[in-house]
Amino acid sequence: MTHEPTPATRTPRPLGPLRPLVARDPDQEHRAATPLELFFDLCFVVAVAQAGLQLVHAVAEGHAGAGVRDYAMVFFAIWWAWMNFTWFASAYDNDDALYRLVTLLQITGVLILAAGISDAFAAHDYLLVWLGYAVMRVALASQWLRAARHASGPERNTALRYAGGVLACQVGWSALLFAPGPARPWVFLVMACAEMTVPLLAERGHPTDWHAHHIAERYGLFTIIVLGESIAAATVAVKTGTAQNDAQDDLLPIAVGGLLLVFAAWWVYFVVPAHARLHTTRRGFVWGYGHYLIFAAAAAVGAGIEVAVEQAVGKAHISVTAAAAAVTLPAALYLLLVWALHARYFKFGIARQLVLPTAALAVLLCTFAGEWAVLAAGLVATAAIVTGVALNARSATHQPGRA
Repeated sequence: MTHEPTPATRTPRPLGPLRPLVARDPDQEHRAATPLELFFDLCFVVAVAQAGLQLVHAVAEGHAGAGVRDYAMVFFAIWWAWMNFTWFASAYDNDDALYRLVTLLQITGVLILAAGISDAFAAHDYLLVWLGYAVMRVALASQWLRAARHASGPERNTALRYAGGVLACQVGWSALLFAPGPARPWVFLVMACAEMTVPLLAERGHPTDWHAHHIAERYGLFTIIVLGESIAAATVAVKTGTAQNDAQDDLLPIAVGGLLLVFAAWWVYFVVPAHARLHTTRRGFVWGYGHYLIFAAAAAVGAGIEVAVEQAVGKAHISVTAAAAAVTLPAALYLLLVWALHARYFKFGIARQLVLPTAALAVLLCTFAGEWAVLAAGLVATAAIVTGVALNARSATHQPGRA
């Protein structure tokens, strides 16, 4: 990575219950996610589940356009809050008592945000979402100010720019509370761009000392959580649909196809060592920002399976094709984005490069397979995995990547 060496004197030293919040060594060996980080991720599941549930309701009632728009807005808030904490923790986590308390405060903000998601979808009332976000962002800004206190020179300026940018953007988000309904999507677009500009400006003089392997692990863990939420949501939907409508024959293809899709989603993400490419801040930004769509698509697959179940049992007022598209569109987007962000860099030869893009196109075409669409999409994704493994086995090279 393009970071300045970290002197041994910058290693955190115990000072009673508190330690100086200084930059960690970006080349530290065996760096892994902490129990606090895992707990932080787990609490985000609540918000992801609420966003997915509201998306299901919107699509099932025939309001797919508005539902996807609101889902994109809410999921951005969830993802951006998670990402801000993740990159800060990768660079500065000292795991002392104050750091833990401030992180728990951020978790409280996540839960407040989750409680307001239904109001944001149903009535475009963003008060609770904004309040939860304010709790998280003020806590994060305090962490950056604490880091600035123990830094000097360019590193201190970076921390201060982060703190100022975070607080300024939080004030900007207040416009969602007062803007007229038609203007709110535009307010969101402007503020989302402003938020993503903060790290670009803050790190111009001095990049933070994030740890490539740790970042890749954190993103991988959140991917697992999102995929797990998709399985949980789909399982509940199938169980409820079967109990209420005695429609096992109609739901079995959806259940099997959905499971195959989630299994394939896990496989294609973790088959390559993503951290191997995160050597520069620029690559880190592109890779990290791109995961907004990967996470959102992965979560939307579970919501789509729920929609397909509701349509199959007669509870959704949409066509079979529309219900199938709720699954195939996010699934295809997920496959294509995972290929674009990191899988393609570990594949050699045109045949191996084309596996995932071809699979994404084939999954899209499954939209028109009627009641068998989800199963067909799952089989296509499985075939892509089998093809990738077979091509890798036949390859005479020893390049990284296995599918």
